[in-house]
Amino acid sequence: MILRAQNIYKRYCYQTNILEVLKGIDLNVNDGESVSIIGPSGVGKTTLLHILGGLDNPDKGKVFIDEEDIYSMQDVDRAVIRNCKIGFVFQFYHLLPEFTALENVVLPAVIKANKSGIDDFRQRGMDLLSQVGLANRAKHKPHQLSGGEQQRVAIARALVNEPKIIFCDEPTGNLDSKNGEEIMSLLFDLNKRNNQTLVIVTHEESIARLSDRIIRMRDGRLEV
Repeated sequence: MILRAQNIYKRYCYQTNILEVLKGIDLNVNDGESVSIIGPSGVGKTTLLHILGGLDNPDKGKVFIDEEDIYSMQDVDRAVIRNCKIGFVFQFYHLLPEFTALENVVLPAVIKANKSGIDDFRQRGMDLLSQVGLANRAKHKPHQLSGGEQQRVAIARALVNEPKIIFCDEPTGNLDSKNGEEIMSLLFDLNKRNNQTLVIVTHEESIARLSDRIIRMRDGRLEV
């Protein structure tokens, strides 16, 4: 088992109002499994994903990645786990506009190695851009790429450190149906080819049905 969440609670306070977002979530994900977390907007899917990926602290509960309790760690140690073992693909691509596609892809590897240049990682980046069908776009900057191409760059970036888990938050939300289908086909192909665990948040049944397992959320809880 690569991922375990135990009794996760999360709430947000707005002035005198308290919004209970997650209400005791328990979740196990096996190594190499693809899982879709599905539900309508506002049920807490993205909040749960961020907590599972070490981006947002729960108010209560524990998250284990590779049997390491990530919220018992110092922030800097949890950041190392995110950089080394986790890849993120978001609805908004979050590419750095001043960098080329290749430079965006290799940036997490540069951070991991604590180096200032990309030369050591250039071939790894090019191999990944080839995997996502963008080897001929390596020198293009984000504004020169279509939305589908930018999302492919973001996927390559998520893979550069060979993470054990890839978390995807509505990865097709900014794409038309054709590009969305291509992106999901690519993600599931990479999941099988590389045996990397895939956890996807989506509200689309057609995407969820492609995964090994569907988990439904309602009112801050998982449906049994």
